[in-house]
Formats: sequence, structure tokens, C-alpha cells
Amino acid sequence: MATITYCKGLPTPADELNEIGFTDFEMFLEAYAPIFRAASIETVNHLLLNAEFKKSEWNTHLQQTYGINKRHANGVISSAKGRVDAGKEHRILHIKTLEGKIKSLSVWLKKAERKLVLARKFYAKKKWHNSKTGCNFPIACSLDNKSTNWQNVRFQIHNKKRRLTLLTNRLEYLKTKPFKVFVPYGDIFVVGSKDESFGNQVSQWNGNKITFRVPKCLESRFGKTVSSEVGDFNRKINRQPECGAKTWHFYRKNGKWVIAVQFTPNPVNQVSRSRMYGCIGIDMNPGSIGWAYVDLQGNLKAKGQIPLQMGLPNGKQQAQIVKVCLQLAAKAAEFECPVVCEELDFSTKKESLGEKGRKYSRMLSSWAYSEFYKQLNPILSNRGVELSRSV
Repeated sequence: MATITYCKGLPTPADELNEIGFTDFEMFLEAYAPIFRAASIETVNHLLLNAEFKKSEWNTHLQQTYGINKRHANGVISSAKGRVDAGKEHRILHIKTLEGKIKSLSVWLKKAERKLVLARKFYAKKKWHNSKTGCNFPIACSLDNKSTNWQNVRFQIHNKKRRLTLLTNRLEYLKTKPFKVFVPYGDIFVVGSKDESFGNQVSQWNGNKITFRVPKCLESRFGKTVSSEVGDFNRKINRQPECGAKTWHFYRKNGKWVIAVQFTPNPVNQVSRSRMYGCIGIDMNPGSIGWAYVDLQGNLKAKGQIPLQMGLPNGKQQAQIVKVCLQLAAKAAEFECPVVCEELDFSTKKESLGEKGRKYSRMLSSWAYSEFYKQLNPILSNRGVELSRSV
């Protein structure tokens, strides 16, 4: 089952503040974060330089070098390994995107240059104006560009060749560029385990108070443990289990510490039945979401459209997407059926945006398909509605 992450700003109770306006837990996080980052940097470098990685030996090395225990070192290794794997995947995706853009540019240039060649041959004929077939690229003047379409295409070819050279050089450099991974400041990661009390040996949370086990290097300053009243994660649908592994992530954002917990959620009562009894299919478009409900015989029983406004700021766009997902969840609960959507991949289309019209490019770029999927899946899951994707 997929995991869920809850996060919120780290509370600072008034009774825990010291003379300089910080809690002891904040002071500990500020002191431990540089140690965690130094250990993460060394682990990242070790992963990049060594093909064979022995986790147990490296765990012992981190404990001895930085004065942390085994569980702290596990968090360092997991965080570093995740960043290295994500960086490698991003590098592969970046190279694939550049290759797709180069291919799209090459195809466009080939077609445009052939169009000009055929046009030259046509106008080289003495009686071209009496031709019955006509020219595939007639010469006409545009009032907007103040030039002929012939001049406009030649100008585009010139710019496309310059961009093709730029992308080709960028691709060659990217393939030989040393691989680097950024390790942020103010970042602490603690891996949980289902066999330990409160799902984590280092960071234990009882629903209100969190107790963090201090590494050996900081025990003289903070003691064995440091605690704080962080409260609960307020959710309308709370799926936190009483037992099970809980992985904790502490990071700084906009000058404030944020606390996040990742866990395997409790199952919910399924509202939707099997697809053989009917389902709701959705069609995603930049301007609207179309939905249709079909019964077990495949007969159309209900349909509709949910309008979507494009070009909104990120915050308003996300709120609009959440509202749409809630409406789809209500429809699925009404018909007691799952939601089926098409598995869409717009990476290929976005690689050729430079060769499309402005209206099409703006339409495809402004609509956050990935954000829609990101919001739709947890909203339906929390309400017991199955989400299926078809190719």
C-alpha cells in the first residue's frame, strides 16, 4: 500500500521558549542539522565514487566519525541514497528531453527546407501561373509580419538552426558533465520501523508530544533526549495507524522548521464496487473535465462537465483542482463506482512546443496534469473510491 505524508509547521509553545525566543527542540534541530548535512555529503560522495556500497560498514563509519548511533546513521544513508537515485533519474530524464527537442527541431527543419526547395522548383517554371496543381507554398504577404511568408519561414529556419546548435552542444556537455547532488541545509531525516515502539526508535510521538533521542555528540549539551509539545496533525480524514513504522522528516522552509511524518495509512471502507458493475470515466482537457457514468452493460447513464479556468496563480489553481477532485469523489460515491482515467504522457508533446503555435503551447503548458493526478489519487483514496488508469 502507498504511504501518506502529513506535515505542518513546528509549533513553538510559549512555556517552552527560552531567553532568546526558541524552544529547546528548535535549538537541538539547529545544532544537529549541520552534523546531519556533513554526514550526508560524505555519504553522497561515497555513493557516487564507489560502485559497491556496503551499508553495514558505512553505517559503522558514520557512527564512529560523527558520534551518532545506528538509527541516526540509517536516516543519513536513506536520505543520501534517495537524493543520489533521484539525481540520476533526473539526469536521464533531462537527456531524454533534450534528445526529444533535437529530434523535433530536426524534423521541422527538414520539412521547412523541403517546402522551400519544392517552391523554388515550382516558381522556376516559365508558366507557373497557369499550373493546375498550384504551389504547396504560395508567396503571400502578411500584414502582421510586414513580410512574405517566404521570408518569414527563412527567418524561422535561421533561428531554429541556432537553437538546434545550442541544444546539441548542451546535450554533449550534459553527457560529460560531472554528476553532482545538492544536499540542503536544515534537513534531518529519521527512518522508522514497525518493530519499534511508536514506529520509530529515535523520534517517538505519542499523538501530542514528540521525544527525540539525542546523538552522542550532542548529549553533553542537550542530554539523552529532547522533547516538545507538537500536537496532532489536523485532518478531516485522519488515517494515521496506532502502530506501524513512522518516518520523520524535519526541514527548514521560509525560516521556520517543518515537521513531517510518513506512514502506511489505515484502510478505509470501500465505497466503490468493482468496475464490472459500472464506472465513471473522465476526460481531462485544459478547459474542463468531462465525466460519464456507464453501467455494467456499458450504457451511458449520466454525463457532465466541470469547468476549469486556465492561467490562475499556483495557489488558486491548486484550490481549483482540489475542488474538482472533490466533485468527482462525490459523483463516484453517489454511483458507488470507481473512477477510470487515461494514462496520459505529455512529455513527448512538450518536447515539441517550440514547433507548435503559441496558443497550443500556452494551453499545454498552463494546465497542470501532474498536479491533477497528485491531488486526485489521495482524495479518492481517503473516501474509499478506487482510481484506475487505462493506457
